[in-house]
Amino acid sequence: MSDGSDNQLLFVPLGGAGEIGMNLNLYAYGDAWIIVDLGITFADSYLPGVEILMPDPSFIEERRDKLLGIVLTHAHEDHLGAVAHLWPRLRCPVYATPFAGTILGSKLSETGIEAEVPLYEIPRAGAFTLGPFDIRYFPITHSIAEANGLVIRTPAGTIFHTGDWKFDSDPVICPPTDEAALKALGDEGVLALVCDSTNVFNQTESGSEAAVGDNLREVLADHPGRILVTTFASNIARLASLGRAAVALDRHLCLVGRSLIRNVEVARALGYLDGFPPLVDESEVGYLPREKVMIVSTGCQGEGRAALSRIAQGQHRHIALGEGDLVVFSSKQIPGNELAIGRLINNLAEQGIKVMTERDAFIHVSGHPSRPELERMYDLIRPEIAVPVHGERRHLMAHAELARQKGAKQAVVVTNGKVVRLAPGPAEVVDEVKVGRLALDGDRLVPVDGDVIATRRRIMYNGYLGVAVAVDGDGHLLAKPSLDLQGIPGGEAGGPVEAAILRALDRATEGFKEAVRRDDRHLAEGLRIVARRAAKAATGKETGPITKVHVIRVQ
Repeated sequence: MSDGSDNQLLFVPLGGAGEIGMNLNLYAYGDAWIIVDLGITFADSYLPGVEILMPDPSFIEERRDKLLGIVLTHAHEDHLGAVAHLWPRLRCPVYATPFAGTILGSKLSETGIEAEVPLYEIPRAGAFTLGPFDIRYFPITHSIAEANGLVIRTPAGTIFHTGDWKFDSDPVICPPTDEAALKALGDEGVLALVCDSTNVFNQTESGSEAAVGDNLREVLADHPGRILVTTFASNIARLASLGRAAVALDRHLCLVGRSLIRNVEVARALGYLDGFPPLVDESEVGYLPREKVMIVSTGCQGEGRAALSRIAQGQHRHIALGEGDLVVFSSKQIPGNELAIGRLINNLAEQGIKVMTERDAFIHVSGHPSRPELERMYDLIRPEIAVPVHGERRHLMAHAELARQKGAKQAVVVTNGKVVRLAPGPAEVVDEVKVGRLALDGDRLVPVDGDVIATRRRIMYNGYLGVAVAVDGDGHLLAKPSLDLQGIPGGEAGGPVEAAILRALDRATEGFKEAVRRDDRHLAEGLRIVARRAAKAATGKETGPITKVHVIRVQ
């Protein structure tokens, strides 16, 4: 593809377009490139042993000599969580406002690369220049401190990249979005609005964070037992509201979960939680009256290793819940997490623990714009081109239609890997580049569609059969083969499946041609096929187990 050397203005999403989360956006002008956001998403059960996914940066990695920097809009994991893992492949400066910069700094420290990464802290509403890109942070409301849109001015025109946002007249943390400044930006002229699509189907405004805080105090006021509230660890405004609720209800506040504690420490240091009540350590909770405790924990998405799951399973060192206690999910279900959350709620219910979700009471508001808020944004910005992002295909298409109705001359529906030319000429998809997903497996990054994950998935579905055979120089068995059957029904030692495999191996060995018996590689492959077919027949499964054969030749 062209690298924009003919002064085209290009937009290329490698993540976050056609999906919600895992954002990686590229802008190019001339031969210069910038990245906006570099985030993760979370794996599901289809990827066994994997928790975190991130976009494959190979396309921009190949052009890193032309990459001027990574610009982060805010501190949510789906916008900055991949930096600590992918920066060694990109090796460019990183720009963020103080809250996101501090959160990122701690992540870089955990991976041991903080001294290598040139991390530049830009003040809120601050500006800086990267080659042909004049960039200004535009403070905007979201469910985290210091969310920002980006005003990106180029010789070909101005882009407003919204990041994640909403309109909220009383956001608790940080000022409301300056709509007059948005209108002034629109008056200057905006070539393209690259905009969040998450809640395009919601017909009512997202609601105010302060109103949620007020309602939380009301619904929790009369509960007699221990209260645990789980929410997103990054939602500092919600944490501020819960702190006020704890004071109003005369309860000691305890935070459980490393990310929650870290985010509160950062917010306090930056002055966002003035007046937050003193905290009780989790080791002290068991000594306090149940009616005097409010716990705030991580785990609102049913994550197996998060605090709430461990508490529900009775595996937490210090925190326990019992019959009559209350767990409040002050959060929404992220698509894909429904089963995990459902299992967690059922586990709590079986123990006599009351559960409250956003379906039961007004205890959560989204941080993303609903349809009326999107309409207001278009009225203020009045872009020539609309580029919906941060949504599944159906969200992007609905958003594009809304943009046309609100006067955008062009609306381009783009998914990961599509190259959009914004200028000169009409906006259109002009090329497609390589995209993919990487899984963080331990401390290594592996392709989601590679052999490691595919083999693990096959083992998960079909089981594993290991065979070790000792043969003489002519390839005849010297002893009964040793079998290792894992995850195979009826595969216990001495059972019928083992007996069927052993019979098949004995017959096959003697039936092979001499040339096969004398060649270790050919013998191992022949026995592998025989053992796998025997296991498949003995279990009645349509597919056989992953099978490996080790030949030991005794001369």
